[in-house]
Amino acid sequence: MAPDSVKVPKLSLTETIFGLLLRLVAVACFWFGLNYWALLIGFSFEGSGRFDLLPVPWRVAATALAVVYPVAALGLWLLVSWGPVLFVVAAATEATMFGLYPEIFGKKPMLLMMHGSIAVTYVLFRLVMLYQRAKQAKAARNDLP
Repeated sequence: MAPDSVKVPKLSLTETIFGLLLRLVAVACFWFGLNYWALLIGFSFEGSGRFDLLPVPWRVAATALAVVYPVAALGLWLLVSWGPVLFVVAAATEATMFGLYPEIFGKKPMLLMMHGSIAVTYVLFRLVMLYQRAKQAKAARNDLP
């Protein structure tokens, strides 16, 4: 008799913690998106940051980030592959804004360090999970007759 459903492998502790990390980053992305929306509609900076009052570089960047951050948050929360990609797009945009053009956008070194540390942590988790899967595959090959 065949089983009714496909057997799903149990997640390792590393994969579970990685999922929690992605969801924490998702909450941060949603917060950043809300901050950019607040800027654009004039809710922050006593209304001086309204879209029609912003300089053109800020209009472009803030509008793009107000859209990309919440969508990245959704992708990260759902643990789908495009979530980290959109986070990288948003983080690279902010890194370009505050790292390469501080005379236009200002300096935010803590934000740049946060984006960098999240990227390094993400890569380290992916490498550990790749190592674990290779180790499991090798063990499975050795068990074959």
